[in-house]
Amino acid sequence: MDVGNLSTVTQFVLMGLSDLPEVRYPLFVVFAVIYQITLAGNGAILLALCTERKLHTPMYYLLANLSLLDIFCPLATVPKMLHNLLSGENSISFLGCAVQLYSLVAFMGTEVFLLAVMAYDRYVAICFPLRYALIMTKVRCVQLVCGTWAAGFLNSLLHTVSTFCLSFCKSNLVNQLDIPQVVALSCSSTYMTEMLVLVVGGMLGISAFLTTLVSYVYIICTILRIRSAEGKCRAFSTCASHLLVVCLFYRTTIFTYVRPSSSQHSPARDRLVSMLYGVITPMLNPLIYRLRNSEVKGALTRVLCGGARSQQAEH
Repeated sequence: MDVGNLSTVTQFVLMGLSDLPEVRYPLFVVFAVIYQITLAGNGAILLALCTERKLHTPMYYLLANLSLLDIFCPLATVPKMLHNLLSGENSISFLGCAVQLYSLVAFMGTEVFLLAVMAYDRYVAICFPLRYALIMTKVRCVQLVCGTWAAGFLNSLLHTVSTFCLSFCKSNLVNQLDIPQVVALSCSSTYMTEMLVLVVGGMLGISAFLTTLVSYVYIICTILRIRSAEGKCRAFSTCASHLLVVCLFYRTTIFTYVRPSSSQHSPARDRLVSMLYGVITPMLNPLIYRLRNSEVKGALTRVLCGGARSQQAEH
């Protein structure tokens, strides 16, 4: 659908999986199941962290915020995706596209910053265990979390406003919902918008990545200096879950935005793999923490068993 003969674009067409109509309904089932598991898994993590008093510590407060983001991030895209798969309609209004893009960039940006804060928290816990309670106080933890949410949403606001203030009068076909794809459709000068993405987004993203990377370099060096094997295992166990989540997140990001398109598959299949990576990561995070963290696993077991016992008592 090309609207080059119109003066203004009033809606966009999300290409998504339109090139794969034969698997529309199976994909609807797959994405719906993944979405339900994501909501249930992260909801259970939040419930366990809220009800278990001994988990009211900075590390688990940060984990609760990660679970919130893993609920909100799919919420920004999956319901619309499910609607498109079920109805076969791929259009989205200009305002709807702006809101969806703003939400997606805000939640993903906040998660990048939050993962950096969580890495710093583990760095302090392992490298300065005796000073941890003095450094990571409740007040400082709240300040860091509020800073991550504010940075993510303000960064998204800057990029979204600069993007949708452009003039759109060419094609309205969007292959993948992200800022560079939408900016490429503009028929006005995009220099300032592209520079904002490159400079502001690049600086914030690289800073968060380097904070995470440097924190884990110091963590690994500290763990290697521990003499006993038991001490090394105990220290590594405190950051293993977060390290897995970080690796999964950045692998997904690199796969989605950095890798070249495959020459062996259609663009639709490449978009399908990118979408799957985007929705699978929030689903796997609670499973990683449940399997790798004994305290979270125990809290979830107590919450679920307590709920089951209360239902049996009612009957």
